[in-house]
Amino acid sequence: MGSLQESLNRFNRQQEKCASTLKSIAGSRTTNKTPTPSSSSHRAVPASTLTKSTVPAVKFSNDTERLQHINNIRKSPVGAQIKRVIDLLFESRQSFTAEQINEACYVDVRGNKAVFESLAKNPKVNYEAKRFSYKSKHNVRNQKELLHLVRTFPEGIAVADLKDAYPTVMDDLQALKAARQIWLLSNFDSQEDIAYPNDPRVPIKVDDELKQLFRAIELPRDMLDIERDLQKNGMKPATNTAKRRVMAQNGNIHNKPKQKKKKTEISKRTKLTNAHLPELFKNLTG
Repeated sequence: MGSLQESLNRFNRQQEKCASTLKSIAGSRTTNKTPTPSSSSHRAVPASTLTKSTVPAVKFSNDTERLQHINNIRKSPVGAQIKRVIDLLFESRQSFTAEQINEACYVDVRGNKAVFESLAKNPKVNYEAKRFSYKSKHNVRNQKELLHLVRTFPEGIAVADLKDAYPTVMDDLQALKAARQIWLLSNFDSQEDIAYPNDPRVPIKVDDELKQLFRAIELPRDMLDIERDLQKNGMKPATNTAKRRVMAQNGNIHNKPKQKKKKTEISKRTKLTNAHLPELFKNLTG
């Protein structure tokens, strides 16, 4: 009996404990449902409205292709990344910081030590005040400066050394050639154009070997052959030997006799001033 009574008492205590727990839970729910002064002043917003107003989440799949492109660039060899940056500097002719280069062509100059050091030491790149810019071989910016540069090279300057000076340099070279201010001649060995100043004031030194080669050239004895060679090289002969020979055969060429000068005779109507010398006027004609 004693054990049974003890079990019953334990059961009653558990029931009381459960009842108190349920009461406390019910009290907390009532407290949460009671509106606070701050929240009662605002109007409730439907859940559907909140869902519509939120910005849709960015899907990484939409930008996958660009991210892969950037990743491929940054994993490419250092030389390929350097070329990409130099192309950017050459085409824009502006100065860029490392961050601007990263935004423009996706090369992480600051994050890649090898790229940074190679770029800063590259002969085609000028690195100053934490900015990178293109460095051409000759610092000229317009046609006037270009002409002045060519005139400082009386023995010629390679056009290949001028191509990267500024974007319109090739057009300016052709314009100077058309104005006969410079000559553009091809080098027979390398097939590259050489720019020479066309200025009579510029002294030009000619090698003795070239002089001997020029003097050793034997000209054709027939003028017809000379005229043909001139025409082959794009020059117009000053003579037309074939036409002259045809005219000579047809007898159309005559040697005009020289006209004799008419003697001036003194007549009586001529005003005489030396009247005291009558022997000068014996042969007067009427």
